This record gives sequence, C-alpha cells and structure tokens, in this order.
Amino acid sequence: MIGLASKQVKSKKQNESPGVASYVCSACSSKTIHIDHTRGEVICSNCGLVLSDRSIDMGPEWRAFTADEQNSRQRVGGPADWSKFDQGLTTIIGRQNVDAAGRKLSSTRRAQIHRLRKWQIRTKVHSSDKRNLAVAMTELHRISSQLSIPYSIRETSAVIYRKALRKRLTRGRTILGMIAASLYLACRVHQVPRPLEEIVEQIHITRKELSLCVRLILRYLNLKIPHSSPIDFIHRFGTELGIPGAAKAKAIEILQLAKEERLTIGKDPKGMAAAAIYVASILTGARRTQLEIARTARVTEVTVRNRYKEMVSKLHISTA
Repeated sequence: MIGLASKQVKSKKQNESPGVASYVCSACSSKTIHIDHTRGEVICSNCGLVLSDRSIDMGPEWRAFTADEQNSRQRVGGPADWSKFDQGLTTIIGRQNVDAAGRKLSSTRRAQIHRLRKWQIRTKVHSSDKRNLAVAMTELHRISSQLSIPYSIRETSAVIYRKALRKRLTRGRTILGMIAASLYLACRVHQVPRPLEEIVEQIHITRKELSLCVRLILRYLNLKIPHSSPIDFIHRFGTELGIPGAAKAKAIEILQLAKEERLTIGKDPKGMAAAAIYVASILTGARRTQLEIARTARVTEVTVRNRYKEMVSKLHISTA
C-alpha cells in the first residue's frame, strides 16, 4: 500500500522550492521522481511512495482558452529590448479616453489625461543622450530591415552603440555613421559579415566616413571583433550567383588550402572569396564571368583576376 511520507523527504537544498532534482526517496533512495501536477503529488517512480502531497502550482491562477484571452490576462510586459531607446520598459498612456471599467471620461479628466500624455512623451527624451538614442535606434531599425539583419545582431549593434555613447565617441560624428559602424561590427561579431559597401548603399555617408567611425569604435572600446574570413562570404555570394552546392564546397576547399599556404594574409576577404568562387565555377562546370562575380562581391575585376592568378599558381590548380 502506498504510504504518505511527506515528512521523510530528503531535500538537497534548503529554502528553495522543491523541484524534481531536490527529492530523494526515503524508502529506496531513488532519484527518479514523478510530479503529478493534477493531484499535486510527488511520487517515486521506482517504488511508488508518495513523497509529498502539497506541491505548489507556480502557474497563473487564471485560465485562458485562446491566445487573445491569454494575452489580455497577462500582467507583465515584454522583455527588455536594447534596440529601443527606452529598452521597452517605459509605460505608455493610451489614447482611449475611457477608464478601467470602460466608461468614458469627463471633459475635465480628458484634458488632464491629455496633459499627462504630452508630458510623458516629453520626459522620455528629456536629455540629449535620450534624443540621440531615439534617433539612432530608429535608424538602426531602418537599416537592419533593409539589409535583412536578424534580431540578435540588431541587439548587439545597439549595445555597441550605447557603449560608444557612454564614452562620448559620438561627439563630432554623425549618428547615422556611428550606428552603421556599430551594425557592421555586430555582423562581424556574429560571423555574418557584411561588406562596408553594402551598408554604405543604405545610408547617405561615404565609405571613408564609415571606415573612420569603425576605427574610432575599435580604438576606444574594448571589443573583441574577429577578423572576417573569406569562407564566411562563400555561401552568400554563391547563392546570389546561383552556383550549385558542389561549387560552393569546392570554393571552401580552395580557400582552406590557400589559408594553409598563407595566401590569405593581408588580402581582402571579399576578393579572396570572389577568386575562389571563380576557380570553383570553372572546375565544376558552373562557370560565371569575372564581371558577374566582381559585381556580386563588390570588388573590381582586377582584384578577382589577380587573386585568381595567385591561387592557380601557388596551389597548382589546372583550369584548362
């Protein structure tokens, strides 16, 4: 017969809510525990002893049968979002002129709520740093959406920009240039590099100014930014050129050999990737012209031709 032995439970950790890992059966010393949430019982799966009949339900006290009901009854907001200037933690006074019970407000109370709403918007951006962040985060969302940047990279770029703003690196620089530089470095951190030329196309500053902003952040912020690898560009350039998977794999193999021969040192990763794709397209029969590859990689045909000649001669590749 199953006995009740809630007082004989041996808990590994004191002053904590009992979980599965904190129970040890007092009868057979088994750690295989089953929690029956319907009955609120903690049962040993080996011998069937009931270790506790008072398990705490940590869920909400309300029930919801649809997604709309669940969202309407939640009492918490979303998580902190670094890509929003206020991190998404501030409250908003709605524009519905009704109270909590749904009754319409009087004219006096509507005027009062209107003034509160106006001052709340003003206090959100009361300092120059807040106004700077508001403009920068808006530009970040615009650029990242145009470049199809994922959310994780957008968050990292927002953190980098906030560090630069805290160090006063934005003084004398445009907000657009600094947020674009932060986005470029965040892509490198996540090993999803984007060429500077591609980012310049989405903003109204020159490549030289963007490069200066990137070097400024790297000089004064203690960031560990990995160097771009030519292999990181292969899949993207190959997909844009429409070459098969065998050609991409061959290009990666060529770049690995070139790295072993130290041919990639001091070379532009985009140029090396473009030359490897050109060689691989010839070897696999999916040939693309140097002009097509150069336009996709945003390099010149001379760069593709020079890197191609180096690879063929140093790696002893026959393309005839």
